[in-house]
Amino acid sequence: MPHQLLKKTLWVRITAKTVEVFHDGERVASHLRTSGNRKHTTVADHMPASHRRYAGMTPAAIRRKADKIGPNTATLVDLILHEKPHPEQGFRACLGIVRLARPHGADALEAACQRAHEIGCLSYSSVKSILRNNLHRRRPETPAEGPAIPHPNIRGANYFN
Repeated sequence: MPHQLLKKTLWVRITAKTVEVFHDGERVASHLRTSGNRKHTTVADHMPASHRRYAGMTPAAIRRKADKIGPNTATLVDLILHEKPHPEQGFRACLGIVRLARPHGADALEAACQRAHEIGCLSYSSVKSILRNNLHRRRPETPAEGPAIPHPNIRGANYFN
């Protein structure tokens, strides 16, 4: 049925070969029935434009886009897709990550993906937060060697020898 009729009361007539959908007495859709594979089918014309744009997108296509952005983005996308039992579960997160290159630029996204990997936050929301807060420009601080403050009660490694 067309997406505009979502949550509307509809009548459906199903025969051995066709499915017809009616709204207010008018036929709004008519399709041949699929073979008995018990899977849903979607007619692209019935989808909202925002869904049609990504209907043909596959995990392999997202990986190719991530590869073009850079190795850190590609690695993050691969990790997210492999982390889920089914790659489709990470599909939207990876699609969102790849789309962040548009507003922020490929270099910034690449740096943000590297930062996300370094701190172990492997998600779309983490990468988006890193970009929003400009954390991709700052490197994590490395801890100083030795005690930060000299004090007589702080004994070094030789104390127990």
